[in-house]
Amino acid sequence: MGLKKFKPTSAGRRFMTVTTFEDLAKKEPERGLIVPMRKTGGRNAQGRVTARHIGGGSKRMYRLIDFKRDKDGVVAKVAALEYDPNRSARIALLQYKDGEKRYILAPVGLSVGDTVQSGPDAEIKPGNAIPLRQVPIGTMIHNIELSPRRGGQMVRAAGGAAQVMAKEGEFAHLRLPSGEVRLVRLDCKATIGQVSNLEHDAVSGGKAGRTRWRGRKPTVRGVAMDPASHPHGGGEGRSPIGMPGPVTPWGQPTLGYKTRKAKPSDQYIIKRRK
Repeated sequence: MGLKKFKPTSAGRRFMTVTTFEDLAKKEPERGLIVPMRKTGGRNAQGRVTARHIGGGSKRMYRLIDFKRDKDGVVAKVAALEYDPNRSARIALLQYKDGEKRYILAPVGLSVGDTVQSGPDAEIKPGNAIPLRQVPIGTMIHNIELSPRRGGQMVRAAGGAAQVMAKEGEFAHLRLPSGEVRLVRLDCKATIGQVSNLEHDAVSGGKAGRTRWRGRKPTVRGVAMDPASHPHGGGEGRSPIGMPGPVTPWGQPTLGYKTRKAKPSDQYIIKRRK
């Protein structure tokens, strides 16, 4: 999959790039594997905005992705590679021998017509889901479980891949894309390979409207606001923020201020990403 550039017929077209989608074999999603998505506008059940800069955007249907890969021992054939508007990676439609269809995250190198399988007896090839106990050291993996049979939760974005560094006792040492080295139980499953759509980071929006189509509203700097809306606001002209360091709209210090509380999962982090 490559990138397509446009002639600079307008300011928005000048730097715009899009993916070409030439490797996608199917345009419409599988009807039985989609559910409606309601827009929240960033608001919770009480109607208060809890996530800013969310609103608008094109309508979407959610694709039901099989993160658990619990259909062990049954061979599936890749029927199609598809676009998913809800994530940066491409998805693959699997057709199992018993007739069931499921979506999975498509890894790099997976093509229409290939076969994939899950379970401890599956071979080491892209798309197969295997317990970490059977994965060789040095293998690149994605869609990693944090608890057995819970479903993959880590390394699911486009181009992401973790590496099995070592095995010790009942844990595997995984180096995540952030650089963090973490312990994960050997009974947890992971999918072999790197997540597809490597060009995702190289895509340039080109214009503000394209960001609005994705449901993201503009972000305004605090210094451009009035003092009632942000601690950085106010003053005549371009004024300094008037405090030792920058803060959030609610006064919480930023830039180096640690907000992560002590969690039980900290014991599984061997090396932090910073």
